[in-house]
Amino acid sequence: MERTSVNVPDLSTATDPDLRASFTALQRAADMARKTAMQTETDLVVVQEGQLVHLSASELRRQTTGKAGT
Repeated sequence: MERTSVNVPDLSTATDPDLRASFTALQRAADMARKTAMQTETDLVVVQEGQLVHLSASELRRQTTGKAGT
């Protein structure tokens, strides 16, 4: 699954340090959720093009393997 871009420059210029760090924290949480789903053979539910999509652990592994080659 390809990540959609968030307007990072707006966050990086925020005066609140917690807000500036929030994007990185969200990325870290998403990575941990994917890792946990793969370890526990659990589907991960994400929104793609406005639709809820269930990604199986095997699909997450395929996506992870595909990213390593790019």
